[in-house]
Amino acid sequence: MGWIEFGHDDATAARIAVLAEQIAHHSHLYYNLATPEISDAEFDALWDELKSLDSEHPQLRRVGAPIPPGSVKVEHRFPMRSLGKATDDEEVSHFVAETTAHGRRFVAQPKLDGSALSLEYRRGRLVRAATRGSGERGEDVTLNALRIPNIPDRLSWEGDCHVRGEVVMHLEVFREKYADIAPNPRNLAAGSLRQKNIDAGKGDASDLAFHAYDVLFVPDDEKHPDSPEALQFENDSEAIAWLRDVGITPAEEVIIEGSNDEDTTQGLLDETKRWTAGRENAPWEIDGVVFKLDNLAKRELLGQTAHHPRWALAWKFPPEEATTVLLDIDWQTGRTGAVTPVARVAPVVVSGVTVENTTLHNVGEVERLGVSIGDKVRVVRRGDVIPKIIETMGPAQASDLEGRFHADGEQFAGALPTSAPPQIPTDCPECGTELSLDGAFLRCSNLSCSARLARSILYWCRALEMDGIGEKLVDQLCDAGLIKTIPDLYRLSTEQVLGLERMAEKSANNVMTQLDATREMSLDTFLSALGLPGIGPELATAFAGEICTMDALICLSDDDLGRLIAIEGVGETVAYSLMDGIANRSEMMGDFNQLLNITEVAKTEDPSGPLVGFSFCITGTLTRPRKEIALQTKAAGGKVVSAVSGKLDYLIAGENAGSKLEKATRLGVKVLNEIEWEAMLQP
Repeated sequence: MGWIEFGHDDATAARIAVLAEQIAHHSHLYYNLATPEISDAEFDALWDELKSLDSEHPQLRRVGAPIPPGSVKVEHRFPMRSLGKATDDEEVSHFVAETTAHGRRFVAQPKLDGSALSLEYRRGRLVRAATRGSGERGEDVTLNALRIPNIPDRLSWEGDCHVRGEVVMHLEVFREKYADIAPNPRNLAAGSLRQKNIDAGKGDASDLAFHAYDVLFVPDDEKHPDSPEALQFENDSEAIAWLRDVGITPAEEVIIEGSNDEDTTQGLLDETKRWTAGRENAPWEIDGVVFKLDNLAKRELLGQTAHHPRWALAWKFPPEEATTVLLDIDWQTGRTGAVTPVARVAPVVVSGVTVENTTLHNVGEVERLGVSIGDKVRVVRRGDVIPKIIETMGPAQASDLEGRFHADGEQFAGALPTSAPPQIPTDCPECGTELSLDGAFLRCSNLSCSARLARSILYWCRALEMDGIGEKLVDQLCDAGLIKTIPDLYRLSTEQVLGLERMAEKSANNVMTQLDATREMSLDTFLSALGLPGIGPELATAFAGEICTMDALICLSDDDLGRLIAIEGVGETVAYSLMDGIANRSEMMGDFNQLLNITEVAKTEDPSGPLVGFSFCITGTLTRPRKEIALQTKAAGGKVVSAVSGKLDYLIAGENAGSKLEKATRLGVKVLNEIEWEAMLQP
């Protein structure tokens, strides 16, 4: 078919880049637009695959997605973290084993399927409500939050605190008022919360409800001087009871306490069974159960990963299934040149949601499933998102299309397509460039491809937090021929921007102000925003600490390979990804050098200490928090990783070490107890 085969290492680096981009894309759709394209299970699969290929990738430490341009931004005083996930009994058992050294008393609450919200109270008054956004920064939705009936504008306690919870819509309200205008309650709740105009035709915020799961108190040195001191609770269950007392509605809670690990695990599993059995009769859409260690001080000892706290777990319901007919497959080109298939299917209702398309991920998935146009296919769904095709059931019959309706209530009038294998493209659907096969992905190598250009520019703007330059504006600039490369952004004039359709003077000036503010940046920031395949913010920082200047970056050659692969976490594949990426963009790099001031970065000092050159993984229950052990290991020059592999030097194992210990033993990795590890710290 004319594809060009990549080597395995190159394919891995490219796959990492694609996974990171897909996770960012789908996070934006889910958290900001409330229009997810893939299921929770599909998203989790992308996450797990990226973690297996690059456990330290910065995308794994991000929660949610950057909020869209034009919104009022709110910096979260307390970041809104995601939760670790579980879908089977073994994962629940592992969670118990990892946490019960700090207690066997847990709080269980339903995992409400709505839109996350943070309420900030000052001196007892609601002063701000914000969406999750990226987890670090959200969107101000205070006016709409004040219209939610059970969110009080004043608490009975006149202090400073942040209340976290979920905004949902009662299923009866949704069915009575909104079933004909929205696909599901979650999308409607998110849209109602974020809409700027209450007459915009979306849901009414007064039809929503807020259920809290957490409260965090502003430290005494930050609180209003007239506010009472921050409250101190021993247990989360006490904080939940306090929320109820001051006028906040918490999510229903159940206390589970066992006498040993087995008893505790069974208590948690019984709670998952109770909610599974009662899910259909629940007043809200729920997609699982959240378990949290009750003792707050012991939570501090357990700490958290960059992505989620170690003291909590979200158990998710098993996926639900339905069958439909595959009508067609479209192909779309992404920022890194990956060409991905999108399946169009006959409308099918899965758990109350009408689905008409789903992403098939890549050409490898299409070939693995063996699907053909006109096949009857089995789809699986978790939560209110578009499902994944998991099985082909052979050619469909005309009767398989009967009685199907679109989400707007119109009856499906399509005919059964002629059975045929999918036409896998050999040329880019956007620019016609011959495609190459990169592992399981098709890829367009044309950096000037219109699809790649728009997405690359948007990536640059988001990386530099230019919120005034969003997707619509980028499309307008590209369609008008005003920008053909990223540096062209910095050649724009106010008059050119003003000449675009529906562009007001204030917005045009805002665009130019943001561009001017990014005409100077450090080399690490530049590399991160450039978005080369496989090179995220952390690797960009590491490379910049070795290369130091823009001129040295432009002049990279094979002679520099040795010093690049000497950087921690960098192998030949990633080093060549950098060098090839810069070489392929030589003209663009020259433009950047003329138009921007890329400032020098100080050279990174070589690590020192008795553990230099050794890698460590930490597992099991130890006498001190694993975070503390990790910090000491890094301070002594060691590298700490999250996964066991044949390249690992040492596994530090405590009690209940579980699968990591088994894998390390199987691979011949040296296992240390805590005393042996401490001995290695001695100079």
